[in-house]
Amino acid sequence: MSKRFDYFVIFAEMRTGSNFLEANINEIDGLTCYGEAFNPYFIGYPKRNDLVGITQSARDSDPMRLVQAMVEKTEGLPGFRYFNNHDPRILEEIVQNERCAKIILTRSVLESYVSWKIAVATDQWKLTNLKFRRSAKITFDAKEYEEYIAPQTAFRSDLQTALQISGQTAFHIAFEDIPNVNVINGIAKFLEVDGRKEQTSQALKRQNPAPLKDKVKNYDEMVASLGGGDQFETAQTSRFEPARGAVVPSYIAAADAPLIYLPVACASDNRIATWLAEFDGGLIDGFTQKTLRQWKRKHMGHRSFSVVSHPIARAHRAFCRYIVATGPNSYVEIRDVLRKKHKLPIPGGAVNENNYDKRAHRAAFIQFLEFVQQNLNGQTNIRVDPTWASQEKVLQGIAQFALPDMILRAETLETGLAQLAEQVGMECPMISDVEKDAPYDLSDFYDSDVEAAGRQAYQRDYMMFGYKAWDKPAA
Repeated sequence: MSKRFDYFVIFAEMRTGSNFLEANINEIDGLTCYGEAFNPYFIGYPKRNDLVGITQSARDSDPMRLVQAMVEKTEGLPGFRYFNNHDPRILEEIVQNERCAKIILTRSVLESYVSWKIAVATDQWKLTNLKFRRSAKITFDAKEYEEYIAPQTAFRSDLQTALQISGQTAFHIAFEDIPNVNVINGIAKFLEVDGRKEQTSQALKRQNPAPLKDKVKNYDEMVASLGGGDQFETAQTSRFEPARGAVVPSYIAAADAPLIYLPVACASDNRIATWLAEFDGGLIDGFTQKTLRQWKRKHMGHRSFSVVSHPIARAHRAFCRYIVATGPNSYVEIRDVLRKKHKLPIPGGAVNENNYDKRAHRAAFIQFLEFVQQNLNGQTNIRVDPTWASQEKVLQGIAQFALPDMILRAETLETGLAQLAEQVGMECPMISDVEKDAPYDLSDFYDSDVEAAGRQAYQRDYMMFGYKAWDKPAA
């Protein structure tokens, strides 16, 4: 049970991800969030007549009675969501009461406005199954937008001032932070409860992950009316991909040469380990943070490096190794889910030339890329695996412990490795030929449809690393 607080409130607005945040909080032992407890049109949730034994009419007569009932009847710490248009009579009590913990959820007001317009157009306010997702393109209305954001802006300003005057500290969380289980556990720590989560809730799916330019009919007019440029990053997809950590045990170093490889999963094949092994002394792997520091102290002047690859080439390598293949290292359970739920046209068992041809492989790979797009946007209940996570996120995780001196390109790997060897004053060993993917190489079926699916899945990597359309490697 929390020591500092009697209850908590999530200050949010429509289409800011408050349902998703509540779903995560309700999966933490010791916490119970009761929805929009003070929505003037319903109590807690639509079509409910009461909450913790208090009817809507009783709440309307005495709003504090509902707060008291939550505190008395909840095992653990109760809370609720509060928007700017909820019952104002309760506001002063919850703001001034230091026994009420404050969580403030924010999102780009432009994103929330567009999301609200789509929800109104489709009449879909929550999504639990992607099969039932509805989509629509909306028309931006500058006057309506100003009317939409004005009360939110005023409310947020007044709230901040009230908290500053009373000397209170709130827990701030952004829409993009919700999928980060460490941030969610930070809320539990802030509220002083013992419960923690190992992964974020899979109950709700992201409804509209596309960039704003794909959701707004009069996109150029909208940008112009907002002052031009891209100050709201309207061309970018809102990211729900979880942060990654530094996977130190995966690092590979030369025993004697001062070179260490910090892998981005599936960005390259096994050629780099073979290349490092050509230096005298062989390889060292299975590092811990302690042994990595020891290696660095022993190898003064060391160079660390990572490799990135064209997003489609990398995704195809992951697809072949872990989804199409059925060997001991393949993802058997994920493969089965992708076949049954996401309709990947791959056989139930091992593939061969009789049950799986090049045309089926192309169709399955495009379907896999569509799954990856949904997966990276937090719309599936399958983990974001490092083999197909965005390379940007993987590198951010690596950088938490060890910044790579160089980030090489798989497409020009020979040149990059030669430069590395020169930097440490060593002769560069020969590097072996590129390993072809099996059962089919990307060059066997690549076309504009494959490129389009890959670009949709990995928009951020294309932008961050400057990749153009995939080019077939020279023979």
